[in-house]
Amino acid sequence: MQAIWRGHVVADSGTTREAHGYRYFPREAVRMDMLRLTPKSADDLECPHGVQFYDVVDGAARSERAAWSYDAPQASMRHVDHWVSFWEDVEVR
Repeated sequence: MQAIWRGHVVADSGTTREAHGYRYFPREAVRMDMLRLTPKSADDLECPHGVQFYDVVDGAARSERAAWSYDAPQASMRHVDHWVSFWEDVEVR
């Protein structure tokens, strides 16, 4: 599977995991150089799984908060601990 944004492959892996309708990629399969940490919002801080959002970037182009991972997941999300998922205008196929 791949995560594609603006014609760029942001993640590519034959091993992904599903959780709540989203596909998660192992971190080593993600182009972390295209992700920028975003400040945590009040809602982020309340997340029981320790969510961390990322902007997807390429030069001046940016898709805000289009990727995320869980840094401290509870049991129900532990299988995607530190894996990365995408939404908004990042196509996963």
